[in-house]
Amino acid sequence: MKTTLVTAVAVALLAGTAPAFSQAAATAYANAPDLDYEAVPGMFQPPAGDTLGEMQGVATNSKGHVFSFFRGPQTRLWEFDQNGKFVKEIGKGFYGFQFAHSVRVDRHDNIWTVDEGTNVVTKFDPTGTKVLMVIGHRPDPEEGPVATPKGPLPPDEKYTLCRPTDVAWDMQDNIFISDGYCNNRVVKYDKNGRFLAEVGSEKKGSGVNEFNLPHGLQVDRAGNVYVADRTNNRYVVLDNNLKWKTAYTNVGTAWTACVSQGPHQYLFVSNSNPNGNRPGSWAQTGQIYKMELDGTVLGKFGHAGKLAPGFQVVHMMDCRDPNKIIVGEIESWRMQEFVLKNKK
Repeated sequence: MKTTLVTAVAVALLAGTAPAFSQAAATAYANAPDLDYEAVPGMFQPPAGDTLGEMQGVATNSKGHVFSFFRGPQTRLWEFDQNGKFVKEIGKGFYGFQFAHSVRVDRHDNIWTVDEGTNVVTKFDPTGTKVLMVIGHRPDPEEGPVATPKGPLPPDEKYTLCRPTDVAWDMQDNIFISDGYCNNRVVKYDKNGRFLAEVGSEKKGSGVNEFNLPHGLQVDRAGNVYVADRTNNRYVVLDNNLKWKTAYTNVGTAWTACVSQGPHQYLFVSNSNPNGNRPGSWAQTGQIYKMELDGTVLGKFGHAGKLAPGFQVVHMMDCRDPNKIIVGEIESWRMQEFVLKNKK
């Protein structure tokens, strides 16, 4: 019965996914230097007799432990140590897990999950054993599987999310959520979960202060917000009050963003090889770009491919250490770690 319900929810959600769109080539591709990142084969070791599923989210904490949030018969959250050895499963059977989309770890090592099936963002303590906060509302069970609404969308609400996609924080611990597949907005809450501001709305758009599937976001140390505006093929930069600053349109379709830690922060973005492998897509997608926060492209690495070390739909990546990038791939059901050789 449980498996049937989860499957029904997944079918409903996928049926309500935004229509297929053309994958954009990155105009920065020709002039971006190739970066010398090398894959670490067999880095992550699932528990005996088990496997990773459709990889949606990856994140690391200050100890170097890696968290993977993935879909399968049930949505699951696994923790690995810094050497790739399985540590434990977090939140098994948790009511907030149904259709994984993102996992992030804040500067205090709290673990946050974003689930587009339950429409909630959950904050766990660093051990993963206590739920500290929930933002959003899971649809009531009697409503059945709830997908993206058909026809005109209802007005967005302050505390009700609609297929959210990602979460991030500033240095004051304010919370930023990209929301998402049916609301096309970014929302800011304070550290206690109180609504502060939003940009965008339930309506899709391609202009200033509009989004069409904000698929991921990150916040830098100065408080600027970087939004992967996927269907608009751009990375939008907002200030800390969610006021528009600029957009980067030269790195292809905006699947996910990552801002590194350390004294000099970098922005990593992915022009992922898309679901369905549209004709011609492999030749123009699959790269990860390393950028300065001001949008200057420093280089690229990676290529589309079913076999490692190729990328098959990079959905999310971790770049806490800019010399070590961990990617999660949807269609290859795997995580890969890439290490920069010949560091300068």
